[in-house]
Amino acid sequence: MTAARPFSPASAVAEAAERTWRSLSREDWLEAFSAHPRIGERTPDQRAAAEQAGAVSAPATILDELARLNREYEAKFGYIYIVCASGKSAEQILGRLRSRLSNDPTKEIGVAAEEQLAIAQLRLQGIGL
Repeated sequence: MTAARPFSPASAVAEAAERTWRSLSREDWLEAFSAHPRIGERTPDQRAAAEQAGAVSAPATILDELARLNREYEAKFGYIYIVCASGKSAEQILGRLRSRLSNDPTKEIGVAAEEQLAIAQLRLQGIGL
């Protein structure tokens, strides 16, 4: 991304980000995933907290189930559950988690990478790009 600067128009940043993201390796994706807090856990990162507001404010029973399934997901796939949580309720996030647990590892890394890309795109929009 740095080598591709300057971007004109500003919307070219989002296009370059998508192109760059899609060109990365599985290891690069895993590195990006590791920078995220687990869904449903409290975090000092205000941006992440705002994105996960629907999950963090959920009843304790939902948070407990999220934590349990997060552990199951990590044990199965080897990385944290990535979901673009912005605007989603805890129940929606939990439903997606349940559904994605049935994916095979090859399919799931692609799904997780698309969710990460969606998060990045929302964040770029949030800074006016």
